[in-house]
Amino acid sequence: MNAEADGQRVIAITGAGGALGVAVSRRLASEPGTALVLSDVSEESLAATLAGLGEEGAAAPTATLLADVGDPDQVDAVVQLAVARFGRLDVLISNAGVLSPNGRIHNLQTADWERAFRVNVLGAVNGIRSAVGVMRPQGSGSIILTASVSGLTAWSHAAPYCATKAALIQLAKVAAVEYARDWSMDALAERYVDVYRRAIAAYWSGHPRRSRRRATS
Repeated sequence: MNAEADGQRVIAITGAGGALGVAVSRRLASEPGTALVLSDVSEESLAATLAGLGEEGAAAPTATLLADVGDPDQVDAVVQLAVARFGRLDVLISNAGVLSPNGRIHNLQTADWERAFRVNVLGAVNGIRSAVGVMRPQGSGSIILTASVSGLTAWSHAAPYCATKAALIQLAKVAAVEYARDWSMDALAERYVDVYRRAIAAYWSGHPRRSRRRATS
């Protein structure tokens, strides 16, 4: 299937099995002219998302792939699946993320920090790197990183999550500067689900090269 020839937008979502991933996937699948590539590390969660697309979303062309966003090769496979299946990639929503154990900094283990940074930060880095390889030749595209209000404030007993979400917001700002001539970049707090739709709509309305650096709290 060639999505460009069919006038479709192709959207890949990592972390599609989480609560926010389910909501975003279902909403986008219900919108006409949308093809989806859904990915998650959990086979069970991904299957549940696919089953929960509803009657309106069931007709949307959809591909799925299990992937650990901390592994760059697996993230690249998600992006390449979009190209192989639909001919292009218009939007990447980097939504995969993990929470850390509830504890003060001195009680957290090094492994807790490493896991948070591997998924929450490097997962987004891997997504950007893979999407760049497709979107630059296209000359258009949109990358959306799921940040959090915790990246703008300080929550006790949640240091790894706060630190990684703050890093994600800054990553989006830097990427927006670096790729301002190519496409748009957003860091969005997860409580504002509808912002995803507006961001994608703005891209699709004819402004693929406009850079929008925004952190919504």
